[in-house]
Amino acid sequence: MRKGLRSTDEVNARFGLNLEPSRYEVFIPNHINELIEKEGFDGIHAKQFLPSNQELHQDGFDDPIGDQQKYVAPQLIHRYDNRALFTPTTICPVICRYCFRKNELSGKHEIFKADFEKVITYLKAHTEVNEIIFSGGDPFMLSAAKIDFYLNEFSKLEHIKFIRFHTRTPASLPNYIGNEVIEVLNKFKQVFNDINIVIHINHADEITSDVRDCIAKLGKYFPLLSQSVLLKDVNDKVEDLEKLIYKLHDLGVRPYYLHHPDQAKGAMHFYLTQDEGREIYRKLRRQVPGWLLPQYILDSPDGSGKRNL
Repeated sequence: MRKGLRSTDEVNARFGLNLEPSRYEVFIPNHINELIEKEGFDGIHAKQFLPSNQELHQDGFDDPIGDQQKYVAPQLIHRYDNRALFTPTTICPVICRYCFRKNELSGKHEIFKADFEKVITYLKAHTEVNEIIFSGGDPFMLSAAKIDFYLNEFSKLEHIKFIRFHTRTPASLPNYIGNEVIEVLNKFKQVFNDINIVIHINHADEITSDVRDCIAKLGKYFPLLSQSVLLKDVNDKVEDLEKLIYKLHDLGVRPYYLHHPDQAKGAMHFYLTQDEGREIYRKLRRQVPGWLLPQYILDSPDGSGKRNL
């Protein structure tokens, strides 16, 4: 991480580019920079993680899935009756240029300001919530001690039965997940009914040997699912998605969600229409058995949640 690129100027210097300064944060860890150098600018790592002058366009929305309409306490989003999204960090293992929260994260929106006492107070008053979903940022960028603290506090609420982590770290910074984190999660497996890990990964070329080893390490102890975002010129070919799905299956990961891209300001160059997405998914259904097929979903801009496309 110390060798990672943290500005457009640093990106320009390393890759010989001439990009305009981005209004969004930049962070690309060194091992991804090495993959970009190996694959070239047409590779899937460059397309997903290098800043682009197209981010300067003003079309799209600051909050494309209505997070701010469902924000109920610091770092807590209550969109569905029985589960709540908890965002304990704004740090990511890599900053994805298509991120639907890029405007809120770069703008340091108040939704991410920490006040954990208010989180617990809200949850105590809402006993219908039985699942906490760690999101962010990326929850696996937290220290083992911090994860231990949060899980211990949630374990004191008898109605919290399930824990879920949504993370890009295994696919983007796989060596960051150490044994201490796994030990903490294992400790709480007996406390909660389930601890599930949902790995965000978009393309089979992201599965390097380090990524494979990290997924295998996690899969020894926890149920693993995946979520992917359908992105123009990254994975919008049926063969790309099919290859990813089968590779994930070989690693013991069950495909869970295929997200239609959100209309995020600064990320509209990744956008496809719903008709284009449905046609890709229709063809994918003919290539992949139903039990391996992820749900193709859209997060509604009004904050009401996911709907099946």
